[in-house]
Amino acid sequence: MRKIPTNFVPSPAKAELPLDLTGPHITAGASSAHRLYQALCEMIVCGLVKPDEPLPPSRTLAKQTGFRRNAVVTAYERLIADGFADATVGSGTFVAARIPARAAEPKKPKAVVETPRQGAFSLGCTHIDERAVQRFRAFVGRRMRAFGSEHLHYGDPRGSRELRAAIADHLLSARGLRCDPDQIMLTSGTLHALRIVLSAILKPNDQVWCEDPGYPAARKTISHCGYRAVPVPVDEHGIRVARGRTAASSARAAYVTPSHQFPLGVQMSMPRRLELLDWARQAGAFVLEDDYDSEFRYDGAPLMSLAGIDHLQRVIYMGTFAKTLFPGLRIGYCALPERLIADVTTARAALDRFPGTLMEGAVADMLNSGAFAANLKRVRKLYREARDALAETLEAASDGALSVPVPSQGLHLVARFDPSVDLAVAAQAKQAAGAEGWLLADTYSCANPLPGFVLGFSGHALPGLIASAKQLARESRVVLRAASRSARRA
Repeated sequence: MRKIPTNFVPSPAKAELPLDLTGPHITAGASSAHRLYQALCEMIVCGLVKPDEPLPPSRTLAKQTGFRRNAVVTAYERLIADGFADATVGSGTFVAARIPARAAEPKKPKAVVETPRQGAFSLGCTHIDERAVQRFRAFVGRRMRAFGSEHLHYGDPRGSRELRAAIADHLLSARGLRCDPDQIMLTSGTLHALRIVLSAILKPNDQVWCEDPGYPAARKTISHCGYRAVPVPVDEHGIRVARGRTAASSARAAYVTPSHQFPLGVQMSMPRRLELLDWARQAGAFVLEDDYDSEFRYDGAPLMSLAGIDHLQRVIYMGTFAKTLFPGLRIGYCALPERLIADVTTARAALDRFPGTLMEGAVADMLNSGAFAANLKRVRKLYREARDALAETLEAASDGALSVPVPSQGLHLVARFDPSVDLAVAAQAKQAAGAEGWLLADTYSCANPLPGFVLGFSGHALPGLIASAKQLARESRVVLRAASRSARRA
């Protein structure tokens, strides 16, 4: 250890230093030496002691502060090393002749971060069966006990082959999509996959068709990445391809939710699917299929995916375990055409190198053991009951003010006013009811928006869901009557 002068020689040092050992500059829980160092720095920078002024002997400061002398010596060593103090053996320790000027305290910016809420009708809430939780906990424990070298170095940018193989098997059985595990890439979710894929297949300012109304987060991601999101209207058959050709004939990609369109819930018809694939082949473009909530189909067998029809030629398939297991996993995936594997893998490695490895094995175990399918079967029944209860309650309690088509798939429904109703009515009713969910109008970009609500029914307790539905229906009637009276007076 470096010898630190202890200032035994009589000097004009102050008997007591004006130290603040509890202020905001002190790190709570830090060692005595570190807290003393921070207090000494604060005192010097604030000018409470002058340059070249001697500091008290280590024994004296230890007595003043109640710290051990070793802590004082360590703090003095750091002051000297950082240029706040100078020392000469036989003379003592002194405040440095030149010290860093104290910068003006910057005004702390007020960061506004929109945190998703979990109130009535919030979208993205899920339920996982307790038996599935137990199985998952056991799989995680087993994987941690067998902790291997794969966690100790950088891995495949696409993720573990074990989980990619399990996902490929799942896609074949559940979605009619045949692909090799090498065509699967793990991501942290759909938007992450979207960002990676677009960076590999597009150039800045390229156009991307987006459904209108559609998923606002996807539009934001596309625009944030430097591409032009082109709104294309949606009807009861899905995205209107002819309108897309007119609006942006040179678009290089189209982002769609064909199995369960967000937010309207329509399923893209087969003629419209084939029309979209024909456009992609003719234009040399790619279709990004967000298979949104496809696993939650309540009437009939699941629809074949767009990628399954296309055999992964021009379609890039994106899915996630956020709803089928739980959002906290942050595991999604995409299935790629063979021609894109190299480019997308390179883009992934440049963005964030490779996905996390700790949970991959446990998720693969869930898929391979049948626990994943069993959980889906159980929660699908719960969600169907919630869907039916929400739709019936809204229809009955609103006295016809709201029209509620019952979706055959997905985890949300749309409750609509008559198209002639002012959009403000829905906004006022939602606010008065204290409801979460979305306003239907907020999902539109250019098309004329419809007044209504996008309401999630998954992951909410049934009694609370019904009570919230009654309140929203009641407020909708009240606001609608008030708007009608105002219109008559005008």
